[in-house]
Amino acid sequence: MRCMSPASPILIVGGGLVGASLAIALDTAGIPALLVEAAAPRIGDQPSYDERNLALARATVNGLASIGVWDLAQARATPITHIHTSRAGDFGSVRMDAATEGVDALGWTLPARELGEALLRRLDACRLLTRMAPARVERIEPVDGGWLATITGPEGTTQVSTPLLVGADGTTSGIRTQLGIGTQEYDYQQALFVSTMTPEQDPRGRAFERFTDGGPVAVLPLAERRIGVVLTVAAEQAEVVAGMDDAAFAALAQARFGWRLGRLSRPGKRVPYPIRRVAATSLAGSRAVLVGNAAQTVHPIGAQGFNLGLRDALTLAELVAAGSDPGDAALLAEYVRRRTADREGTMAMSHGLVRLACLEQPFLGPLRSLAMLVLDRVPPLRQALTRRGMGFRAHAPFAVREKTP
Repeated sequence: MRCMSPASPILIVGGGLVGASLAIALDTAGIPALLVEAAAPRIGDQPSYDERNLALARATVNGLASIGVWDLAQARATPITHIHTSRAGDFGSVRMDAATEGVDALGWTLPARELGEALLRRLDACRLLTRMAPARVERIEPVDGGWLATITGPEGTTQVSTPLLVGADGTTSGIRTQLGIGTQEYDYQQALFVSTMTPEQDPRGRAFERFTDGGPVAVLPLAERRIGVVLTVAAEQAEVVAGMDDAAFAALAQARFGWRLGRLSRPGKRVPYPIRRVAATSLAGSRAVLVGNAAQTVHPIGAQGFNLGLRDALTLAELVAAGSDPGDAALLAEYVRRRTADREGTMAMSHGLVRLACLEQPFLGPLRSLAMLVLDRVPPLRQALTRRGMGFRAHAPFAVREKTP
């Protein structure tokens, strides 16, 4: 068996949005790490740098700024100054407004490809980070003080020892499987279509969440008066929707979203994604931890996936920076303690909204409408909901908190 020093590099498996952010955060804190990614380090080859338009919460942007990523991305971002949530067929709505909260924006919209490009540029500037891409971790073995990983790449096979193994390799995490950590899964029997469109009216920083019997529809403001449209359909309808021409897809989006921005036209490329919730039964093991989608993949309603994953990464980096041994059992137990409430609350919120807001039962309508009226008309409740929407949570990492003069 090999003995490892806590000074050995932390091994991060997965270089998507969350894994790359963690690697940068560790480098910012002066902590050596090795990042292993199956895709080549190019925008077109990284599957998580895709066609989605990300809704980045205010706290998330604070976190990206703290690790030097936001300066590289903000030129392509669009501020969200107002969020309107409603349900087709019900009365009442919930409105969140940046000016009411005394901030310039509740969050920002940014294409995943643009964030991915900013992350790659920032990774290039890291001094203590080693990157292996394309490469795969074929096997992990427990050894004294950590793990021994067998990694294959274009130049052959190598073995690397680490005091802390981080699984950041997505929903189908191979590291999670090799660690023997199980999952709880829920198939929503839905597919998500992501596209861009041109509305008749300028969205002017307004974002919308519209619940319907067929599933939620989200509209996000983009640059050049475009909008990002996130349309959910039943799984059995996915093939039909994927085959629609532009006019038919625009008509479907219009029928589901309504006319708050006038006529919708000129849909862009449409990409479908199956929707299911996958939650790891444990966030950590012996000298190992899961972050991002490897820890939990949530329904995209509310756009919480990357926001939640970044808080995973920054919490872990904060704890590691303050400790002497990154794989210490007490440190990982503290990581689990800090992430549990945020994780469980976010998963419960997204799951509950889908199950309640999109069900067809007529008797739920008055209750849903009353709940929206109360949330909208009672300032303390609306303010609490808005702060949660901006990504501010209990035990949040310092990097995402609001900085006051």
